[in-house]
Amino acid sequence: QRERYVVGLDIGTAKVCTVIGEIGDEGGLDVIGIGSAESKGLKRGVVVNLEAAVDSIKKSIEEAELMAGVEVGSVH
Repeated sequence: QRERYVVGLDIGTAKVCTVIGEIGDEGGLDVIGIGSAESKGLKRGVVVNLEAAVDSIKKSIEEAELMAGVEVGSVH
């Protein structure tokens, strides 16, 4: 069975961004959800506080899920 959604995650020093795309029947990709959160727990690209970093990632994903109306299982 082909996956219907693609989820991208960008973890930066300033912010964490999530994008959810839905794969169309003809192979196109429609963006259906985006989310962002302030990046916490990272300094110069290195995780210095794992719990804070995980919270930032969760907030970004939850915002994108809410917009898209789908639940994320995995990201790329």
